[in-house]
Amino acid sequence: MQITTIIIASILFSALFSGLEMAYLSINKLHVELERQKGGWNYRVLGYLVDRPAAFIAAILVGNNVALVLYGNYMHQFMEPYFEHWSAFDYLVLLVETSISTIIILVFAEFLPKTIFRQNAEGLMKVLSVPAYLIFWVLRAPSALLLGVSQFFLKYIFRIEAEEESNDFGRVELDHYVRERVPKTVEGDEEVDPELEIFKNALEFPETKAREFMIPRTEIEGIEVNTDLKEVHALFIESGYSKLLVFDENIDKIIGYVHAFELFRRPENLQRVLRPVSFIPESMRADEILNLFTKEKRNIAIVLDEHGGTSGIITLEDVIEEIFGEIEDEHDAEALLEKEVRPNEWLFSTRLEVGDINEKWGLSIPESENYNTLGGYILDVHQSIPTKGTVVRSDQYLFIVEKTTSNRLEEVLVKAI
Repeated sequence: MQITTIIIASILFSALFSGLEMAYLSINKLHVELERQKGGWNYRVLGYLVDRPAAFIAAILVGNNVALVLYGNYMHQFMEPYFEHWSAFDYLVLLVETSISTIIILVFAEFLPKTIFRQNAEGLMKVLSVPAYLIFWVLRAPSALLLGVSQFFLKYIFRIEAEEESNDFGRVELDHYVRERVPKTVEGDEEVDPELEIFKNALEFPETKAREFMIPRTEIEGIEVNTDLKEVHALFIESGYSKLLVFDENIDKIIGYVHAFELFRRPENLQRVLRPVSFIPESMRADEILNLFTKEKRNIAIVLDEHGGTSGIITLEDVIEEIFGEIEDEHDAEALLEKEVRPNEWLFSTRLEVGDINEKWGLSIPESENYNTLGGYILDVHQSIPTKGTVVRSDQYLFIVEKTTSNRLEEVLVKAI
């Protein structure tokens, strides 16, 4: 009976140590620090342990190994009477005993506790903060000895300098903290905290590619380099833009842009007032684009596809919006068309992003890295610029082109099949 009690106790302690180790490694120390600043006693205890990762993990490992040694010793004594008639098969008995012991300890002291503690790391560490603190202090002396011996071997035998412990919070902690809280806000039908949204955007900023937020080719307003200045002036008034791209022969040969203000200088031709643009690949990251704009002191970049043709454009405003959200100007004031005209039929502006349409209207239009907007999806499927009345079919929807202007799609009627 006593042996059974020791075996069960050693399994439970090993499970506790394994679970605490997993929870400790999984916990978000940034959130622990923020909660500690609020004054909660359990977070103060937890924060104390978080500040000493090497010592705490060493204490946990010492405790777990003691529990495993006790388990192995008493488990052998427990099973020995059942195999006393197999004395002629020592190696087979050893194999069977080892297999049974290993399976039990792996299931009940490794897999199960680590899975449970990983699923609710912070909650369980909060509840067990005091027991964890007591374990840490009881095993502090042997764990300190273990650390000292380890550091001695690292420094004098392997010539490796141990890194000093740092309480600084890295990008990973901030990323996890923000991502944990943004979905909770959204699920509660509340607006996302603007500060959290900015943090989230800033964390995703280095991973965002040019193709994901560029103005697509079909929406580019440009003029031919030999266009008469009166026509240029009229186009500025008609479009309302302050800048227009300038190309030579076609949109794949953009040579710069002109600012409306330059026309007040009464130049002889467009070449006199052309401003340079940068050229970037579709795969260039947002942070690299921002660095490029800063280094070259420019605010417009032409995005090139794999064939060297114009895929789209990116402005400095577009880059900044990736962090701070939409910056409305006089041209953004008009909302893009999106409405349900009748059951299972919707009228959309082709400039709307496919992901936003799916999320808001509960649709399942395919998403891809090849396009972002509804217009981009239709062009990707149709492989050419469709005319008004063209019907594009997918597995679930019919897309009927309702409005076009020059070489650009404007509005599309979507019907569920």
